[in-house]
Amino acid sequence: MAQFTNQATLSYGDNVAVSNVAVGEILEALTVTKTAVNKTYGQNDTITYIVSLVNSGATALSGLTITDNLGTYPFGTGTLTPLVYTDGTVKYYQNGALVAPPTVTVDESSVTFAPITVPANGNATVAYEVSLNDLAPLADGASITNVATVSGSALTPITATETVFSESAPSITITKSISPVPVSDGDTVTYTFVIQNTGNLPLSTADGAVIRDLFNPILTNIQATFNGEAWTEGTEYTYNEATGLFESTPGAVTVDAATYTQDPISGVVASTPGTSTLVITGTI
Repeated sequence: MAQFTNQATLSYGDNVAVSNVAVGEILEALTVTKTAVNKTYGQNDTITYIVSLVNSGATALSGLTITDNLGTYPFGTGTLTPLVYTDGTVKYYQNGALVAPPTVTVDESSVTFAPITVPANGNATVAYEVSLNDLAPLADGASITNVATVSGSALTPITATETVFSESAPSITITKSISPVPVSDGDTVTYTFVIQNTGNLPLSTADGAVIRDLFNPILTNIQATFNGEAWTEGTEYTYNEATGLFESTPGAVTVDAATYTQDPISGVVASTPGTSTLVITGTI
């Protein structure tokens, strides 16, 4: 609903009388909403957006253009655009039926879809995917606000906004290596577990993470260190020499959150994962 105002003046001789301000409203025939299928995002994710247009008028609205600003945000004296349109992903529906897609035009800071027609007393939907680039903010609490603008002749531009938030969670990977290679019976062997966290929250004691490994061949006389500190059997881990099963105590494994730095010139976001290391030695 758009509002307009109007004021009149009355002149007589050297006098001017000013009326009150009359306020009116125009009921818009077209309404627009924008929705992200997923409300959170992580590094290198894709996001699906749905722009829904509803025409409450008795005449079809044609020749419309949807312009998506791809999440452009201010940075320094300029702007950065954290999203990239994914080629070939647009789907266009009229009254729920899939129709031929509109023409897609892409530049560094926007993507447009045109022409769009919304049937009389009907609706149209445009769905498409975007991917995050290295300008997307990733820290805990970060977000991307995305604006779609619908424009056309004799139509006051209408905007619809959607905000998605950086997923606040640890994201853990683990790799395992062995040395020396090869190894003979009776030798001492070392297993090294590197646990990395690319998420923006730490893996904390409260998460109750557990590392389990069934050593084959079975190790004897094992020793374990975590980030250079000795672990004690029965406190930080348990080990069954009969089966070779090693289990860390829930919560003994922790990993710092990743850290993010944004280049003050280019705006590129660099990520450094948090890292912890578990080293287990024993005799084969």
